[in-house]
Amino acid sequence: MSRLANPDFAASVSASFAKQTAMRLIRASLPVVEHGRTEIHVPHWDGIEQQHGFVHGGVVGMIADSAAGYAAMTMVPATASVLTVEYKVNLVAPADGEKLIARGEVVRPGRTLVVTKAEVFAVKEGRETLCAIMQQTIMVMHGKAEK
Repeated sequence: MSRLANPDFAASVSASFAKQTAMRLIRASLPVVEHGRTEIHVPHWDGIEQQHGFVHGGVVGMIADSAAGYAAMTMVPATASVLTVEYKVNLVAPADGEKLIARGEVVRPGRTLVVTKAEVFAVKEGRETLCAIMQQTIMVMHGKAEK
């Protein structure tokens, strides 16, 4: 499945992202969509902070999950959709910066299961600091479209 199963993958991924009201809620954007790789950016604002002023770990996990999931979606046929079946995230530093960048990529594509990873960086004064690492398994749902 490393070939272009869907030549219009970028449009499919962007349309799916636009349907996610949760991404709008946290003010996320999807500026990078490449075959096997995506990025989600989120500005740091008070509505997503935890009690110490850092971006909440739940938001960090949320953008890691979506970035890696959309990386998987770039590699599946247009007639399929994807669904996370598990992920493990390590929060390695506080999410402290002006924005977060989640970079998702496919580690191993498969017909039914796709293994992905994501790294989340906090950007402060132009410098990126790794704040989370995630590994994920995605299920490819052949013949099942999104809502």
